[in-house]
Amino acid sequence: MSRIAVIGGTGYAGSHIVNEAVNRGHTVLSVARTAPAERVAGVTYIEGTLLDVPGLVAEIQGAEVVIVTVPARGAMLGLLRPAVAELVATLQPGTRIGVIGGAGGSLATPGGPRVIDLPSFTEEYKPEALEAIGILEDLQAGDPSVDWFYVHPAGGFGAWNPGERTGTYRDGGDVVVTDEAGESFISGADLAVAVIDEVESPKHSRERFTVGY
Repeated sequence: MSRIAVIGGTGYAGSHIVNEAVNRGHTVLSVARTAPAERVAGVTYIEGTLLDVPGLVAEIQGAEVVIVTVPARGAMLGLLRPAVAELVATLQPGTRIGVIGGAGGSLATPGGPRVIDLPSFTEEYKPEALEAIGILEDLQAGDPSVDWFYVHPAGGFGAWNPGERTGTYRDGGDVVVTDEAGESFISGADLAVAVIDEVESPKHSRERFTVGY
């Protein structure tokens, strides 16, 4: 079992990952600016922020895997990319890093354009998507000794479309996962299944991958 720190552990993606990890017997640290009123049994809750990386790293010493689930929106827009870069540079050597990005950076078709470059991509979401893509680019260009994985959820992933846990998903590599009707969706719970599967049985060392049904 692993010691896993989830940054943004009380958010939509983060809370599902925390639940899945603790239910599988991992030691879980949930990091957020404020501790939740309702807590999951067996989870250690830590108050911390990516805007204070040294303080955050001190709180999660000993974590073997650190998963960043914070979106680049609101007050974090423009600040998330440099904060993640600082985190990667500050963590102890050997720590594996996971980042939950967005669908925008995944490819629409094999060898084709990115989802963000399609005319159908909503303009208001582009700043957040571009920052998430920037984080991926930093990881790809960074220290080759740092082990990381980066997850592109399906296009229909979000608190507004929660779905249920089925325990199944498809890994699309670089290409956004869609069903036969062209719809792209993954529930919060099944995104977490994919993430913890990657923690337990790594298949994407220094790689990104997409998940959906």
